[in-house]
Amino acid sequence: MFIHPFHSHTQENFHVLNSDRETKIEAILQQMSVEEKIGETCQITLDAFLKRDAKDQVIEPIQIDQSKLDEAIMTYHVGSILNVGSHTLSLEQWSVVMKAVHQYYKSEQTKAPILYGIDAIHGVNYTVGGTLFPQEIGLAATWNPSLANQFGHITAYETRASGIPWNFSPVLDLARQPLWSRFFETLGEDPYLAAEMGKAIVCGYQGEGKMDNEHVAACLKHFVGYSASNSGRDRTSAWIPEKYMTELFLVPFKTAVDKGAMTVMVNSGDVNGIPGHINYHLLTEVLKEEWGFLGFAVSDWEDFIFLETVHQVASSPLDAVVKGFNAGVDMSMVPSAPHYKTYCKLMKQAVEEEKISMERLNDAVRRILRVKMATGLFDKEMNQAKSYPNFGSTAFKESALNAALESITLLKNEDQLLPLKGSEKILVAGPTSNNLTYLNGAWTHTWQGVDTTYNTKGCKTILQAVQAKVGSDNCLYAEGAELFLENDFEACRLVNQADFKTKAEQSDIILLCLGELPSTEKPGDIRSLNLLPAQLELAKMAYESGKPVVLVLVEARPRIVNEIVSGATAIFQTYLPGDYGGTALVKLLYGEENPSGKLPYTYPKYDGVIEFYDHPKSDDRHKSNGFNAYDPQWDFGYGLSYSTFTYSNLEISKSVLMENDSIIIAVDVTNTSDRKGKEVVQLYLSDIVASMVPAGKRLKGFKKIELKSHETQRVEFVILIEDVKFADNKGYWMFESGEFKALIGGLSATFQVK
Repeated sequence: MFIHPFHSHTQENFHVLNSDRETKIEAILQQMSVEEKIGETCQITLDAFLKRDAKDQVIEPIQIDQSKLDEAIMTYHVGSILNVGSHTLSLEQWSVVMKAVHQYYKSEQTKAPILYGIDAIHGVNYTVGGTLFPQEIGLAATWNPSLANQFGHITAYETRASGIPWNFSPVLDLARQPLWSRFFETLGEDPYLAAEMGKAIVCGYQGEGKMDNEHVAACLKHFVGYSASNSGRDRTSAWIPEKYMTELFLVPFKTAVDKGAMTVMVNSGDVNGIPGHINYHLLTEVLKEEWGFLGFAVSDWEDFIFLETVHQVASSPLDAVVKGFNAGVDMSMVPSAPHYKTYCKLMKQAVEEEKISMERLNDAVRRILRVKMATGLFDKEMNQAKSYPNFGSTAFKESALNAALESITLLKNEDQLLPLKGSEKILVAGPTSNNLTYLNGAWTHTWQGVDTTYNTKGCKTILQAVQAKVGSDNCLYAEGAELFLENDFEACRLVNQADFKTKAEQSDIILLCLGELPSTEKPGDIRSLNLLPAQLELAKMAYESGKPVVLVLVEARPRIVNEIVSGATAIFQTYLPGDYGGTALVKLLYGEENPSGKLPYTYPKYDGVIEFYDHPKSDDRHKSNGFNAYDPQWDFGYGLSYSTFTYSNLEISKSVLMENDSIIIAVDVTNTSDRKGKEVVQLYLSDIVASMVPAGKRLKGFKKIELKSHETQRVEFVILIEDVKFADNKGYWMFESGEFKALIGGLSATFQVK
């Protein structure tokens, strides 16, 4: 048995100490007063300095209240601002905001510039005309890191065009609790898939070398364990043993830190009874000391306050500030007035009373200044007008469309109903069929994404995309059911049933679009994974017509559809495909493009039975003592194509893998159909016998390839000793001698580890 501590590798780009940069930072620190240093650790929202009316509502269009901004920056020395206010702003409005924010540093009234951050999580979703991609869960379904990298670069470019150098993305939480309202913001349930896709996004955001005015600082969310909520509700408790923290939840973050990610945002919940914001072990010992992270950690919204009022681990606001800051949180998203003033005063009191050391304060400010320097904020000319001619360009939209095309996943295609010929009369129906907000989800123009006022001009709903394809004469529409909020929870009711039945009879095909309301964070909490009964009833009404039904699931998370799966002739999972999701779906529906998306999570069949593809053998034990209890609706990595692929000639280059060596696992993949198609080749490894219960299998490699009709391609994967390691109960990586099985496309072969 060989045991290795969880240690960092040599880090790229930002996370390498630069002596020239550090010398400049030390010079700035020496010039700063204590109050100025404290201000650097304070982040406020844009709303804190906007003009308001007599009812305390923000005046529209927004206007800067100069006295409030002066007070924040000149009196309290606030070093960071975030947010958009209530809705999307135009490039012109962002220009006004940025000019106001940066005038203080440009005129040498402050010693450091302001760092502005925003949630541009599926494109620059808070700038009018920005390019909106699929949400992260859909991006993960492409299994295509090159598309993830394109998404990152385009989003960074358009965020910079808005004058903003810092993006609160990507989310690297694992999708291991489908009830969780932010499931759709993740890159799936598997740490390797999330790490590879997340790494590609970070490189797209930050660039591969020195950052320029077309890239932004990434912010890894939410460090760490936020998504593993026991209850499924947002910002609640998780229990994660050290073994699984290391093997699963830390992996994507570690990979992104090694690629140079500049900032992290902290988990708003608690893990094993310790709120993320006072978890010294994770924030300081793991992130900063073991991994060598040189950037900074920012709190989430009001989370220092919540240490006292929600988590009840602090006896007072002062105690909360001291505990959070000393644990390793470098910047507090306070973020409102007058709370930010209280925060600054409490920080000063804590420093004066030596509850927070000057060494710790300097460390936090040093980290913040590193990011400000890396993003070019100290260049006083960077905020002058700069042309971004590709903002909202045709090429960017094409990239978003391609991401949607490769994400949408075909789950069923009975009797090869699809692709449709185009001559059929089609009924488009269902609550998600004719509203662009359902395709985008939350964090789209507004926080919850439900206001249609700000929808991107020219983008099509599913209905509009079908009509554009086959014409209005061949496309009927009946909503059939509508989604709404009732007592703060999602609800659904049938509408105009007679109209739906009549048009179903008049049609050859029914395209039934089901799903859920856009939502995130606490407003997105739900009581059950079951699809709402009215939608199930609508599906059964469609089946009663006797016409073939294509189900379209427009979902932020997998909803239980087991009782309507058998009645559907075909099923698409679109996830939240973005502004071009309707167009992409229709291209797939009619065969202009070939489906290639694969599920990035295990789709559950029953409410309350949550399963993962990497389950140990014991989870598969049936009550009859057979081993067939694992029974999801669809498995992780599953997805159909209009092409067919076969796997053959699986070979392993060596029979034994040694500690400092590697082996190559190769397989032939053949497109046996008459149609060009893309296939995701997935490599899994299984540890046959281990000293701790092994995972049934773990994803250790994947490649998305495109094959012409009847073309064969040899696909190779390199396996290192790191790929056969697991974590012990203390969270240390280890490997053991023994037999391993490699699995690709239904084939398997074994090798030894020594």
